[in-house]
Amino acid sequence: MCACTSISRRLWVAGAMLFLIAPSDAGAQSGGVSSQQASSQESQDHRLLLYNTHTGERIELVYRHGDQYIPGALAKLDYFLRDHRTGDVHHFDPHLYDILSDLTLAIGHPGGEIDIVCGYRTSSTNESLRAHTTGVAKNSLHIQAEAIGLRMPGIDTLKLRKAALALRRGGVGYYPHSDFIHVDTGRVRQWCFDCPPSLIAGD
Repeated sequence: MCACTSISRRLWVAGAMLFLIAPSDAGAQSGGVSSQQASSQESQDHRLLLYNTHTGERIELVYRHGDQYIPGALAKLDYFLRDHRTGDVHHFDPHLYDILSDLTLAIGHPGGEIDIVCGYRTSSTNESLRAHTTGVAKNSLHIQAEAIGLRMPGIDTLKLRKAALALRRGGVGYYPHSDFIHVDTGRVRQWCFDCPPSLIAGD
């Protein structure tokens, strides 16, 4: 009787220990799901689809993986956004690509195609444009590869401008007669070229 009682007690204790351990295992599994979700966010791909209106080239790539920019993708974008008049290439501020990506998200077309009207400009190209056209700044951030002129197929450019202004991530210019906007990584500011007062005020 004593031996049986002793065995029964040991079995009951072992069962109780297993019961006590189970919640700990469940917590570990729950923590594992949370870690996977965090890992998924950290590994999120950031993609761009661009069309160059001057060269007729189109590029679609992942330029950032989580918080890490992809050097090879940035190099391809630098070439894609080269000064098409001279062929000169300049390294762009990658935060500009984040503005483009967030802009497509802000207007409800994440990953939508962006038509590039102007990318990098050499100083000589900028001066030539200033001599023959209006609305070109002497110290344009295009010269520093910190600005892009763009539009999006099927998206009203005024709507695009309002979305860019709402991001408050740099300068936003609006050129309604040429149907494009300018975004850059400079200080937060806005302008409207040859516009009525309501648009100049950012309405």
